[in-house]
Amino acid sequence: MTDHVIVESAARLHFGLLDLRGALGRTFGGVGTSSPGITTRLSVARSEKLHATGPDADRAVEFARRFVSYHRVTAGAEIHVEHAIPSHAGLGSGTQLALGVARALAELFGIQATAPELARAVGRARRSSVGTWTFAGGGLVVEGGRRLDEDRVAPLLARLPFPETWRCVVAIPDARPGVSGSAESAAFASLPVPPQHEVERASHLVLMAMLPAVAEGDVVSFGRALSELQRINGGWFASAQGGTFAPGPTAALVERMTEWGAAGVGQSSWGPAVYGVVEGDETGHDLASRVRGALDGAGTACVGAFPATGAVVSRR
Repeated sequence: MTDHVIVESAARLHFGLLDLRGALGRTFGGVGTSSPGITTRLSVARSEKLHATGPDADRAVEFARRFVSYHRVTAGAEIHVEHAIPSHAGLGSGTQLALGVARALAELFGIQATAPELARAVGRARRSSVGTWTFAGGGLVVEGGRRLDEDRVAPLLARLPFPETWRCVVAIPDARPGVSGSAESAAFASLPVPPQHEVERASHLVLMAMLPAVAEGDVVSFGRALSELQRINGGWFASAQGGTFAPGPTAALVERMTEWGAAGVGQSSWGPAVYGVVEGDETGHDLASRVRGALDGAGTACVGAFPATGAVVSRR
């Protein structure tokens, strides 16, 4: 019998949304991947009641309550969050914590559930499903958006492994937290409907540039398409965030990482997290060093290969 489960999952990097118009019956859709070096790790053991300790303990307990209520579980569990993805940084911390708790409890109580089923049980993936699919596996993921008339996780359309030589630099500057919760809902409600040609261009970039570039190991073409998709998305969100990228260190880092040779750059979700993609380990560490210099202690940066797997689960 399993009575102790450990789950570790990587932060989610959002590369862009595909459609805010919904003219074809689906909305959002998106492309993204997992971040190197930034994870949430938690352990769960059997107990008489639900209890949590560590960073984000209150959120962990709430997700656990949702899960046991959804599955009508009466047993308890002791949850310990060893470390957590920074909250409100654009890295999908809530989704990874929620899915980590749900996966651990499912293993603990012998419940069979896919990543989308876990997300539904804890009330995640109400807009983007990229984080759900990065929890399930590694590489570049593309999801097809939510149907306007249904409440379900968007389907996974593609998953491709990144070339082993590509590196990703992720920076989290000390800046205003990204939009979340009710403020995020209000922000989405206030966004202008994007032009049809921009929505079409976003999907064209993913299908005919980003995916083929990953398949062929062409970092230049991938980076060019990623940067363009980011600027299209930034235009859609400019009215809510004050510019194509979040003003201040986020926008500055996007521009400087481009100047320093990143093939592609962007802001993850609402930020303030920023990422740059390069070819080669030495190039990656050089870019990360420049970024740390620019941050000058006012933030953190990491570099590494794109994770090849989803959440890691261990049992005893």
